[in-house]
Amino acid sequence: MFQTFKEWFWMERFWLPPTIKWSDFEDHDGLVFVKPFHLYMTIPYAFGLLIIRYFFEKFVAIPLAKTFGIKEIVRKTATPNTVLENFFNYSTRHPSQTDIYGLAKKCNLTERQVERWFRSRRNQERPCRIKKFQEACWRFAFYLMLTVAGIAFLYDKPWLYDLWEVWNGYPKQPLLPSQYWYYILEMSFYWSLIFSLGSDVKRKDYFATIIHHLAAISLMSFSWCANYIRSGTLVMIVHDVSDIWLESAKMFSYARWKQTCNILFFIFSAIFFVSRLIIFPFWILYCTLIMPLYYLEPFFSYIFLNLQLMVLQGLHLYWSFLILKMLKRCIFTKTGEVMEEEL
Repeated sequence: MFQTFKEWFWMERFWLPPTIKWSDFEDHDGLVFVKPFHLYMTIPYAFGLLIIRYFFEKFVAIPLAKTFGIKEIVRKTATPNTVLENFFNYSTRHPSQTDIYGLAKKCNLTERQVERWFRSRRNQERPCRIKKFQEACWRFAFYLMLTVAGIAFLYDKPWLYDLWEVWNGYPKQPLLPSQYWYYILEMSFYWSLIFSLGSDVKRKDYFATIIHHLAAISLMSFSWCANYIRSGTLVMIVHDVSDIWLESAKMFSYARWKQTCNILFFIFSAIFFVSRLIIFPFWILYCTLIMPLYYLEPFFSYIFLNLQLMVLQGLHLYWSFLILKMLKRCIFTKTGEVMEEEL
């Protein structure tokens, strides 16, 4: 049964243009072509990145946080109470007045004591600033590395300056070592972010973040297997270039450097709007949606690729709405600050 599914899944008409066979991607004359099994390495590399992240946060991020004056806060733990703990874990963290009255009777406490217990218990769950700083510092360092690597890999490639070159010779375009490592590193990083979701700080856009990570991995995997490598590298660099500014803004926000945080957030917002709302839809999507039709008839992987890119653009619009709300609050409120809770 598995073999039948495997044969169906890898049918050439799903992945390749008509008349193209998988056999056309056999390595020859020193030319190397993409292979789906190359992606297997992203999983062990992702676990390797988690190990590197652990040591980076311990020996780089924490000392840097202390240099910025961020201290570890030991929060007071709530008094052990089985009844209240079960209600907190399995019912709600914000009990109604009726719930508080019932719990007070059951535990032989006053209503004020129950309210104080829930307030203390909620504070226990709040991540401290140093943990938030550690996560932002790691992501900043890796996004910076990916951005520098992406620029180094792409600066001399003709398809960076002429989008028609993306489809020149498609699909029989050989794989370059720089493309291989750019893809593998990027995919491994997103896998590591998914693996660490359970321990990372949960924010307001938690579910949108999960969708984004899964969509990014799905898009990169699909573009790899169908040999959309050139357009894939352009999509990745367009995304990476703005993320470093967001993570740096978060770091300074947690350090209470409000003015620096605001400046970095304004820079991030400008780059985000240009890269995600102008360059991505009007250059990248045009390149993947319109340009191929001059060379090929529409086929399944062409349609599926562009559907995924449109989902990604939908997420860009959602995050743009959140960014605009934060900018409005920053500009028009008395404090004039980007709120830490929203970063």
